[in-house]
Amino acid sequence: MAIEITPKRPSFFAEVSGVDLRQPLAAKQWQEIQTAFHEYAILFFRAQPLTDEEHIAFSARFGPVFTATNYHWKTEARRVHAKMADISNIGTDGAILPADDERRFHSRANELWHTDNTFKFVPARCSLLLAREVPEQGGDTEFADMRAAYDALTEEKKIEIEDLVVEHSIVYSRTLLGFNGYTDGAKQELPPVPQVLVRHNGQTNRKALYLASHGSHIVGWPKERGRTLLDELTTHATQSAFTYRHKWHPGDLILWDNRCTMHRATPYDEFNTRRDLQRTTVSDEINSVERRELERASHV
Repeated sequence: MAIEITPKRPSFFAEVSGVDLRQPLAAKQWQEIQTAFHEYAILFFRAQPLTDEEHIAFSARFGPVFTATNYHWKTEARRVHAKMADISNIGTDGAILPADDERRFHSRANELWHTDNTFKFVPARCSLLLAREVPEQGGDTEFADMRAAYDALTEEKKIEIEDLVVEHSIVYSRTLLGFNGYTDGAKQELPPVPQVLVRHNGQTNRKALYLASHGSHIVGWPKERGRTLLDELTTHATQSAFTYRHKWHPGDLILWDNRCTMHRATPYDEFNTRRDLQRTTVSDEINSVERRELERASHV
């Protein structure tokens, strides 16, 4: 069966059909998926009831898969594989998390526009989120095309932001919604890190805004001025012209390029309705600031 690529938006987000990711991919199939990934940045695969091992194996074709972040929760027991992030409201006992569970407060920040793992020195290349159980209403995911958002900026704005560096911190992003439950151990393992504001993809030769709720301020700028610019760019990048909203169904798998997209979860009845998704996250090679320096040095 031949792979078919059906764009959902002109600039990004395409559905891939005609492939069963539980089976080994032929070289031609893999090349078509890679090409589509670079062109559309977000790929949607319908009806993919993958096991954890199959999910991780497909993810690993894009690069090294992160081991899940250690947040030093009160309970160290894990419900899902160590190379998966548990994007759910379900505890290790299989029941919906209690209303006062720290993991619930932490996860609520997923409703802010963000890019995965920009709070790590070496950030994420891509993420693959698989739906197992979803609510009938709500709990959708919205995505934003940061390449199109960058292209739509004025030339003056592009020049202004070209060289800027932003400090990213997960502690900062969680405090935006009132969560301050990180232990000293978690804070030491997740210190603030620098990331570029504009990312260049050498494979596509396109630039993208590199934003996230984790971005606290612009390095070298007064914090209030930097926050104003970051808020302005986020508002610009999340206009309806640059976004797409996905309604989940069990077996849906979405792959997105963290270097040129943002996303956020939408609310649902989290106290009475189950939502169970697992995410693998693929690491990039080096820090984004270091990458930019290397790219510029190679052109000297």
